[in-house]
Amino acid sequence: MDHATLALLEQLISRRSITPDDAGCQALIAARLAPLGFECHHLPFGPEGGTVDNLWAMRRGSGAGPTLVFAGHTDVVPTGPLAQWRSDPFVPTHRDGRLYGRGAADMKASLAAMVVATEEFIAARPGHAGSIAFLLTSDEEGPSVDGTVKVCEWLKLRGERLDACIVGEPTSVQHLGDMVKNGRRGSLSGRLTIKGIQGHIAYPDLARNPIHQALPALAELAAIRWDEGNDHFPPTSWQVSNAHAGTGATNVIPGDFVLDFNFRFSTESTPEGLQARVESLLARHGLDFHIAWSLSGRPFLTRPGRLLDALAAAIHAVTGVHTELSTSGGTSDGRFIASICPEVVEFGPLNASIHKIDEHTAVADLGPLKEVYRRTLEGLVA
Repeated sequence: MDHATLALLEQLISRRSITPDDAGCQALIAARLAPLGFECHHLPFGPEGGTVDNLWAMRRGSGAGPTLVFAGHTDVVPTGPLAQWRSDPFVPTHRDGRLYGRGAADMKASLAAMVVATEEFIAARPGHAGSIAFLLTSDEEGPSVDGTVKVCEWLKLRGERLDACIVGEPTSVQHLGDMVKNGRRGSLSGRLTIKGIQGHIAYPDLARNPIHQALPALAELAAIRWDEGNDHFPPTSWQVSNAHAGTGATNVIPGDFVLDFNFRFSTESTPEGLQARVESLLARHGLDFHIAWSLSGRPFLTRPGRLLDALAAAIHAVTGVHTELSTSGGTSDGRFIASICPEVVEFGPLNASIHKIDEHTAVADLGPLKEVYRRTLEGLVA
């Protein structure tokens, strides 16, 4: 059992860091890093002087080696109904070889393992050549507007050079190390408003029903093959998530029809191209419409190279697993870091319980997780 990683993880779980509240997690981590020679910058961003806590901590090496960044988030999602938890989600609890608590898997286990791995690595190699950094936020589970994206802008202004980054997202599926995310699809959302003319349902000739008008266009949008994807990404998908119209009365033709939709897009498409295709199609159908677009992330991809080679070798040495590379799933803060760092991957513990009631992580996985991070440090910055 890795007592050091377990003890730090329990301390982190005990802090009620429901997004965007950091609840002192970053201060705890900074207190561990500062004695190792890390220069720690606490970076609050947001309204009223900063409501989101961020931490940038960096220890420069003795030579010209690369900079490896450990990135992650200290915030967690809300607990859901407390009565459905078998134990208090902010009291770390052991049952059947598992540690239960909100954030146990997403992603406080990774943070604890990263910190302890760094401590052990520096103790063994105090004169390491490359640099080590931590980029932490409390705004990943929320809107993600005052967290990692703002820190990346700050780093760009400072001229900091980042060479490689491991985001501690829980990526493993069946066994620790069986999957590493080496990229993510882009995410483009839109709120489509189609204008009609409200009227009495018994007099449709005096109104214009926007739902009826929209249906042929929506059927065409749903049937489009936006691209074919590629060796790293599945084809781009378009999905409607919400639709609303009407006053609530059953005898009124609505004046507006509002839909929320989202593209998860591959590197074969661009947000500009997708926007143009949607708007052209709606115009061709003669609709009176407006779309409010929101781009939350462009796709990114890290091809096999220095970082992936070091991480895959560490995973195999520790677990015996030959890891699988994947770009599946939702978005992560890797999408922001990829704008200033050429190699970004995600790796962490099993993800089966994340965001669920009774979230947990296997205690037996904590030592191997820490060891993978430590060996990756050896492979890159020693």
